[in-house]
Amino acid sequence: MTCSVIIRAATPEDVRALVDLLAERDRFYGVARPEPSAADVEDALFGPLPAGRALLAFDDDALAGLAAYSFLWPAAGVTRSLYLKELFVPAALRRHGIGRLLMRELGRIAAEHRCSRIEWTADSDNPDAQRFYASLGAEPLATKIFYRA
Repeated sequence: MTCSVIIRAATPEDVRALVDLLAERDRFYGVARPEPSAADVEDALFGPLPAGRALLAFDDDALAGLAAYSFLWPAAGVTRSLYLKELFVPAALRRHGIGRLLMRELGRIAAEHRCSRIEWTADSDNPDAQRFYASLGAEPLATKIFYRA
């Protein structure tokens, strides 16, 4: 595990580094679209109606990972859940414990906000992600089907 990693919430000063990391994420997934703009990232995280939140991992001063999440309601009963939309660590930094640190911090945040669960998806063609989540003790839910319109 990388010992100099710091996990913290994204701030407006992180937007440029986030744009670069999101562009790298798009390349990893083979997404052919224009690079995300700083204005779009800033609006999504810090605008008048934020679309989500982001935890960032820094190894020294370099952005080393992202966990983008939102709260959903209702979950079980009238509780909320924390929904992890994106967990991304650049290829060169994987297997250093950064993803595990981000997931641990998400667990802390979920507990702080009295979430009944943390939920996320993984691409069916990404066995590395599936193995990583299994190593955390998570199991896929056979009772759910993911839809997109």
